[in-house]
Amino acid sequence: MRFGVNIPNFGPGTNPETLLRWARFAADAGFHLIMLSDHVAITPDVQDEFPAPFYDPFVTLGWLAAQVSHIEIGTTVIILPYRHPLATARQAANLQRLSGGRLILGVGVGWARQEFAALGVPYERRGAIADEYLAIIRAFFTGDTASSRGQFATFRDVQTEPGEAGPRPPIWVGGASDAALRRAARLGDGWHPYRKSVTWLRDEAMPRLRRLAEASARPTPALCPRLTVQVTDAPWPEGRRVAGQGTLDQIRADLADLAALGAPYVLLDTYAGNPQQTLSPERDWATLTLLA
Repeated sequence: MRFGVNIPNFGPGTNPETLLRWARFAADAGFHLIMLSDHVAITPDVQDEFPAPFYDPFVTLGWLAAQVSHIEIGTTVIILPYRHPLATARQAANLQRLSGGRLILGVGVGWARQEFAALGVPYERRGAIADEYLAIIRAFFTGDTASSRGQFATFRDVQTEPGEAGPRPPIWVGGASDAALRRAARLGDGWHPYRKSVTWLRDEAMPRLRRLAEASARPTPALCPRLTVQVTDAPWPEGRRVAGQGTLDQIRADLADLAALGAPYVLLDTYAGNPQQTLSPERDWATLTLLA
């Protein structure tokens, strides 16, 4: 099992120096992966929890990959409907090439209604847009050229790879709805759920994902969850706990259970939803050091 760190690329305490300190901390502490999240237009609904400045994940990961040469990089998650699929595929392919094949492309559908409106993207169609765009991105990664006659994107024989790109980045599909599971089964290499209990993952979600993958004649995507990390002195009540919350013994048990489910990666997220937290990253680093 490989462990990643979710780096806040937003908020009042975030700047290039802090981002680089985060990446170097993760590498020095022995973590294998750093990931960044995505918003394009910081509308009021986004600002409440993920305020500006918000650093673009593709640009920032490219810069960090040049500074920290041996750690994997990724997105948790790129919001598919916000960008034309050729733009997303091109950015990802270039970043994969320039980083020496270290990219994991996490993708999702998005949730911020005001941001969708600001970008002129229909919120109610976001799932259908994401499905079509992700299929285009996969086709772009796996062939010399890509064509599409879809509902949302139409083009023919487009080639924008940077040349000799090598292995394409693995795609992790975020979300935990039925639609997200179907999307992961049909188009993902990994499934990237967030804030879920091990019990739900083991007893409900993974059996359903296996059935969906079998129906699509595809391998079951790897379980690559993102855990909300909250370390407590007293045990967290099990009925109200998601993976990553509780005492060190509870979190150890979560990780053992995830390993038994075959999870090759676990992403650790210490951000608790308070933007002021970004002003003191040392507290997050102490928690992550304890876990390491």
